[in-house]
Amino acid sequence: MSAISTELSIDKGGKLTRLEKRAIATKGRLASPWASFAAIVIAALWTIPTFGLLVTSFRPEADIVGSGWWTWFTDPNVTTENYDLVLNGSSTNLVTYFVNSFVITIPAVLIPISLALLAAYAFAWIPFRGRNLLFVAVFALQVVPLQIALIPLLTTYVKWGLNNTFWTVWLSHSIFALPLAIFLLHNFMKEIPASLVEAARVDGAGHVKIFFRVMLPLLVPAIASFAIFQFLWVWNDLLVALTFAGGTANVAPLTVRVAELAGTRGTEWHLLSAGAFVAIIVPLIVFLSLQRYFVRGLLAGSVKG
Repeated sequence: MSAISTELSIDKGGKLTRLEKRAIATKGRLASPWASFAAIVIAALWTIPTFGLLVTSFRPEADIVGSGWWTWFTDPNVTTENYDLVLNGSSTNLVTYFVNSFVITIPAVLIPISLALLAAYAFAWIPFRGRNLLFVAVFALQVVPLQIALIPLLTTYVKWGLNNTFWTVWLSHSIFALPLAIFLLHNFMKEIPASLVEAARVDGAGHVKIFFRVMLPLLVPAIASFAIFQFLWVWNDLLVALTFAGGTANVAPLTVRVAELAGTRGTEWHLLSAGAFVAIIVPLIVFLSLQRYFVRGLLAGSVKG
């Protein structure tokens, strides 16, 4: 703290603001060698299962059945047959399910974000009767387990003739995601200085122009953060997709097919490991490519002066 605080004291005439003191304290805690060591240990423990899955996916079936993946280091034997069977095999083809996952995930991310942005703006900047009570009700919906809504929703979809279609999965994921999305985006919007909104109103801007010209550019980190969460949730989901889309090849996502790769007796581990690693490639790419927006969105609003 000495070097930083001294420099800030010189710039500020010897006085530090509350925000600067908190930033210095946080930097000191994060720079602790024990914190760095703990982070390295957690990262290693978190990575080992994924690395083991990767090694297993390249091992022959006989080796997988006969020994653990760690024995590969003493007897390395590599094959790409598992991936060939998973991607191109007549009975375990994943290409169609891979496309289905994209068709399911992209609308299931865009729909709740679009609706949540409009609702969050209304809750944050449009005064109306019962606003606070309604917002509390929306927030309370987060504690409702999605499992209790599966049967009522499925019954409704069957009555509407939408069962076993993409619409059921899109609507279900949007419904389950909206409470959290509205809550998070509302909190970000409330932290935007009211002076910006008032200045836009003085210039003659209405709610539409304020929303698109003032709010959206400032909400990019928050939108990106929730989009990553929702993408990972929908892409990795099995329960909702299996309940509403079924297991047919024309609508079932990748997770449904991966769950079936183990076989009826759970012996096809060589296919399951390869299929599971194929399934996690896209989430890894999405998270790593949008990591800076993800971190920025998580930190936005976490510290106030």
